Amino acid sequence: MLESAKSILSKILFICIASFLLIGNTASAQNFKLLRYDENYEFLKDSNRNFYERLKFIPLNQKKDIYMSIGGEARYEYVDFNNEDWGRFNVGHNNFLLQRYDLHADIHLGKTFRIFAQLRSALEDGRTNGARGIDEDQLNVQNLFLDVNVWQQKDKKITIRAGRQELDYGSGRLISVREGPNARLYFTGGKLMYTSSRVSVDAFAMMADTVYTGVFDNKMSKQLNLWGAYSKIIFPKAGNLDLYYLGFRRDTSVFEEGIAPERRHTIGSRLWKYGGGFIYNLEAAYQFGTFGSGNINAWTGSIDIGYMFENVKFKPTINLRNDYISGDKNQGNGNLQTFNPLYPKGGYFGFSPQVGPVNLIDIHPYATLDLLSNLKMQVDVVLNWRYSTQDGVYRPSGILNLRGSDSDEKYIGTAYLANFTYGINKYISVVSGIQYFKTGAFINDVIPNSKDGVFFNARLTFKF
Repeated sequence: MLESAKSILSKILFICIASFLLIGNTASAQNFKLLRYDENYEFLKDSNRNFYERLKFIPLNQKKDIYMSIGGEARYEYVDFNNEDWGRFNVGHNNFLLQRYDLHADIHLGKTFRIFAQLRSALEDGRTNGARGIDEDQLNVQNLFLDVNVWQQKDKKITIRAGRQELDYGSGRLISVREGPNARLYFTGGKLMYTSSRVSVDAFAMMADTVYTGVFDNKMSKQLNLWGAYSKIIFPKAGNLDLYYLGFRRDTSVFEEGIAPERRHTIGSRLWKYGGGFIYNLEAAYQFGTFGSGNINAWTGSIDIGYMFENVKFKPTINLRNDYISGDKNQGNGNLQTFNPLYPKGGYFGFSPQVGPVNLIDIHPYATLDLLSNLKMQVDVVLNWRYSTQDGVYRPSGILNLRGSDSDEKYIGTAYLANFTYGINKYISVVSGIQYFKTGAFINDVIPNSKDGVFFNARLTFKF
């Protein structure tokens, strides 16, 4: 079954890749969204369509108010890692291949109903210590939901969405689709959405699947794992304000404090502005709840400010970022001050970070250059400290990696990064980067004969 499904996906995508290499940039294509269901190709309704545009708008009745859009992706990535574990497990050199394929259909049934369905295959080959949860999910239903527009007036709309769906909010600190890793994240549940020209509000209740590596074998939790509301307010010429509340449940959570059921509530806000000139991204969140019989009291604050020189050659941007993320203060007392990033994106502190957004202080200067109109370079330096010496170092997913209460050292290490993004055309892009992690006093203290980490990757992506 798996080989048959993979063969069908691969053949369809190969035909599409060959076609778009011939088309190049002559087809009219809207920019692809991170969440593919956010794309809308109704603007092609009355145009003379070429091959690509006929795939993006397929009328299913004479009035053309019932139509379908088809899209997909093929992604190939080579990864080469030296000392991903800083020498802890003596893995050393580890190189492997990742593949990701998906196909989706977006069916609009008039102005009221819509069905979006997407299959995805994420594959890993050659990793010395086996596939991680973020590497492989051989075949699954990534999205399958029904939208019902229950009210619409001019630029205002209320929509109910029910089914399996990807989520991504804000800068991805707490809820991310996890685009960097090979296997993207999804939930199953319901969402109520209000949108207007300046305000949007989503209220949702979601279940998280347990992901297995096989074919259609993921298991729904059958309990609420994530619920809350996320709003965005646009202030023209001034910026944007996000306000949110998130509820979280996990029956078995692991922190250095111990293993226990976790019920956590997060309230937060984000003030941000991107574009030319002065840019900023300021975010703060507070968490409370229960961890076993103890209480949760955690927080985070982030400042990211910079400037984009629009009228200077190469359009350089320079940024400085500083994060404070709380950790547990009194290991063993039952209460918990460790911040939980919930469902974060993997690359928040670098495109392949070795340190996650828990119990952390970082200083992160970075800069970008548009070397060509379709070639962008970014360089980063990330200095990392533990916030509390009573708590450990966590992985990018938020899972405990190294216990910390046996060491008084705070400095974890410094990551140096450089990556390049090249857009061959509107459909095909290449991303490549290198990262060097110089271990600090804490790593050297808790791992005998620790080693610096070196990461390299090259990724080819095709989308249509």
